[in-house]
Amino acid sequence: MLGVHRTSAFGSVPANLFRVRGLSKTYGTGTAEVRALRGVDLDLHPGELVVLLGASGSGKSTLLNLLGGLDSPSEGSLLFRNEELSTADEAALTSYRRDVVGFVFQFYNLIPSLTARENVGLITEIARDPMTAEEALALVGLGGRLDHFPAQLSGGEQQRVAIARAIAKRPEVLLCDEPTGALDVRTGITVLEAIQRINRELGTLTVIITHNAAIAAMADRVLSLSDGQLVNIRHNTERAAVTTLEW
Repeated sequence: MLGVHRTSAFGSVPANLFRVRGLSKTYGTGTAEVRALRGVDLDLHPGELVVLLGASGSGKSTLLNLLGGLDSPSEGSLLFRNEELSTADEAALTSYRRDVVGFVFQFYNLIPSLTARENVGLITEIARDPMTAEEALALVGLGGRLDHFPAQLSGGEQQRVAIARAIAKRPEVLLCDEPTGALDVRTGITVLEAIQRINRELGTLTVIITHNAAIAAMADRVLSLSDGQLVNIRHNTERAAVTTLEW
């Protein structure tokens, strides 16, 4: 099993990896103003797996983008390891995104002319303390597909390469936006198994956005958003294995 990585320029690990208070995000002004997030209070803990549920436009992706340092809030506080991200400058946010956060999106964004090993290797070249591309691909079950190009891989395999790329730098935070949205059920199960394994073996705080309520059973906590507000938090007494989910 790969060791848990916990060194960071952002200090020691507090009980809450994230402390979110009054977090709001507004786009546009005047009659074109859209309040995508409205006063969210939330704590996220090291090593937990969290599922975000909600209809389109509920604020899930906005919250994920703020946690990942891809956007800045309009109001409120967003602390990571007791460091305020909402007022961090671009250099600090770039370092945060590079060293701390791994991103997985619905579409794989692999470079077609590079093999699986080379796609993952792009991250290992810039990370501070990466695992090898071979280690990362083995962790998602693709140790035998190192030298295959994206066109030679199925959709699920391409998504697992994208996951390997995201976790090769040993991120403390893995943010997944609809990682199975473009996949069939069987393939989606394989991808979720890879994410669940990473969460357990690397101790990575993992947040998954999904429209599929069945996925919620694999989480420690399920956060439901509606109209930019956090309307419900459910704790699962036991995390379900991905293969037991009722799709």
